[in-house]
Amino acid sequence: MMPEKISDWELTYTDWNSEQQPLREALCALGNGYIVTRGAFEEVNAGGCHYPGTYLAGGYNRVETEIAGHLIENEALVNWPNWLALTFRPKGGDWLKPDTVDILEFSYRLDIYRGVLERKMRFRFGDEREFSLISRRFVHMEKPHLAAIEWRLTAHNWSGEIEIRSCLDGSVTNQNVERYRQLNGNHLETLDRGLDGEDATFLTVRTNQSHIEMAQASKIHVFEGEQPISTTRERHLENDRTVQHLTVSCQSQKELRIEKIVAIYTSRDFGISQPTLDACKAVRRADCFDELLRSHERKWRHLWSLADISLHDGNSHTQFILRFHIFHLLQTTSTNTIDRDVGVPSRGWHGEAYRGHILWDELFIFPFLTLRIPELTRSLLMYRYRRLPEARYAAKQAGYDGAMFPWQSGSNGREESQDLHLNPRSGRWIPDNSNIQRHVNAAIAYNVWQYYQATHDREFLAYYGAELLLEIARFWASIVIYNGDRDRYEIRGVMGPDEFHTGYPDNENPGLNNNAYTNVMAAWVLRCAVNVLDFVGKKRGQELREILEIDDEELLRWDKISRRMFVPFHDNNIISQFEGYEDLKEFDWAGYREKYDDIQRLDRILEAEDDDINRYQASKQADVLMLFYLFSSDALQELFEHMGYKFDRELIPDNINYYKSRTSHGSTLSRIVHSWVLARCDRKTAWELFEQALHSDIGDIQGGTTPEGIHLGAMAGTVDLVQRCYMGLEMRDDVLWFDPLLPHELSDIELQLRYRGHWLWLRLTDEKLLVSCERGCPHPVKLGFRQQVYELGADETREFSC
Repeated sequence: MMPEKISDWELTYTDWNSEQQPLREALCALGNGYIVTRGAFEEVNAGGCHYPGTYLAGGYNRVETEIAGHLIENEALVNWPNWLALTFRPKGGDWLKPDTVDILEFSYRLDIYRGVLERKMRFRFGDEREFSLISRRFVHMEKPHLAAIEWRLTAHNWSGEIEIRSCLDGSVTNQNVERYRQLNGNHLETLDRGLDGEDATFLTVRTNQSHIEMAQASKIHVFEGEQPISTTRERHLENDRTVQHLTVSCQSQKELRIEKIVAIYTSRDFGISQPTLDACKAVRRADCFDELLRSHERKWRHLWSLADISLHDGNSHTQFILRFHIFHLLQTTSTNTIDRDVGVPSRGWHGEAYRGHILWDELFIFPFLTLRIPELTRSLLMYRYRRLPEARYAAKQAGYDGAMFPWQSGSNGREESQDLHLNPRSGRWIPDNSNIQRHVNAAIAYNVWQYYQATHDREFLAYYGAELLLEIARFWASIVIYNGDRDRYEIRGVMGPDEFHTGYPDNENPGLNNNAYTNVMAAWVLRCAVNVLDFVGKKRGQELREILEIDDEELLRWDKISRRMFVPFHDNNIISQFEGYEDLKEFDWAGYREKYDDIQRLDRILEAEDDDINRYQASKQADVLMLFYLFSSDALQELFEHMGYKFDRELIPDNINYYKSRTSHGSTLSRIVHSWVLARCDRKTAWELFEQALHSDIGDIQGGTTPEGIHLGAMAGTVDLVQRCYMGLEMRDDVLWFDPLLPHELSDIELQLRYRGHWLWLRLTDEKLLVSCERGCPHPVKLGFRQQVYELGADETREFSC
């Protein structure tokens, strides 16, 4: 269900809808790259349609559960104490709950330009007393340890005393994802709780395995106009809560204003003494709500000045949703994330789906960040570098060399993928083999190289990035098997991006042979690694070879493997998703659409029918087509020719059409890739897929997954479609290349990019591309357009005819 009102910067719901509330709580979450809090109402506890979760970037904990006769240990993103808790009642009456009052008027508005969530509600208690409530809150973007709530409360037909109850609630558990509720969700233990001064309380908790401490401190005041009013204040310390109970006089038609200011610190923060001490100090020193709001809005204004993408098509929905996606990208990974040891989770810090783990979605997320806040991408890549020792250990334990990064990563970089997962259709726990998706290693290497291409950051490449590339290359060289009959190298027993296919039909051993995407990416990594030593300088290159014990023979072997990697084909020009894909049965797409309507998760449907998706030519998401997503036709032609295969550009449309008809789009990433690869050969379908991808979360098109956490990779992918696909942008050979093609549905696009220290302003129309370089750039930037290279100096503009 779409919101009732959308403008360029605001999302508004104008009805109270309990069925839609879980979705709205995820979509209206507020964060700052340090913490994210879901958009639940302040007066509710977890239960029913409400889930006021708060999540710390990188805040993980491990617990054990016995499931289906197995004792399994899962690491989860922890739901931390609920700092929102604020409610009221007429003295002696019922506490406010939206489910039990008569709601007369309602609106719920998210302002993404200012990062503010506002709710207006007029309601009537069962005893006919009528009130209006205007609630505003934010999670401070400039001061990441602070958050604030303001209530404006008016009684309409009654005067008397009201009671206000404010809590810091540490009794929370992890219960956001229904299919995880059989797992142990108890992660917190209360360490301390207490009173601070005359108007504040604090609560300190700790995770029971990872021993991360979090302290929350809050103060609450009541005003009439701008003047504080006298209150009777009681403060209670319960088992896992601190409570402030205020009694104030309320006059009919006179507005009361309630401010709750909260400070949050953890044991992982820098520049502190101890979380509780610093949280209490911060809340004592914190400004009032309006002053905090002013600095918070300023920071968001600065972020939008560099991050906004302006579309002109007369369709406010498209413009808003694109900005909405940027908003959530910046809430998950903001400038506050820089220098924190965290990755970027596929579902944001907005819920408990995938337990907050980091998968391969960085591949879709980094391009937006790298071309605007490259320091942030650098920091996120360091998350991977710091876990290089664990990846080396994993490779060694599996019998390989180099570094084998996990499919799902959390705190320390071990493999966090489940051993079992629940099929909600059948109710059965079945083996989860997704951890054999080795292509995550290629994604990390690709991200390193793209970051370097965008920034020319030689320091990062020399001291961190090159080591990642070289160790990942060493892994690929050790996992390949030489097939003498083919005179080719093969990779066996893996999964590609299409997670439907985990193995061959009626074969107990998981894994597939020669997944084309995996093999091609492995060849690309090996080729890149051979050349990377030339980019870090002779001295550093020699040091790396000594540190990693890389000799000439090993480099020659890498080069040979990259030239002789096997890629399966069938029907002459179709790249086989994996060896034997064409031998699988064709799937009855029409019959199953008629039977089930929504068949995005065919794997679950067939398992519930005691069938197996591995039997069919049916893919969850783009797999082979990922090659056309990551590489231009020129780059792909060069790569295939390097591997000894003739590459005819005409085979691209044939491959797209072949897999387009065999894909269910069970992953939100799939429509991104398909839209990208169709952008030049089927513009109508490409735009339809782009619009579907835009609505993945705001319309919850997967039927209930978004309440568990937004799909950050898909959100970023829609932004990247506009920024790189429509602009035809490619970073190659020290040149920023453009080959634009504007969709018919757009009249023009305006955006800014930061490329190798230059801020570039771009405007694309049907007729021309304008590129301007800001004043003060130290040296010209090289631009490529239709095979020609140009230089653009400071304060210059170039115009290209499209």
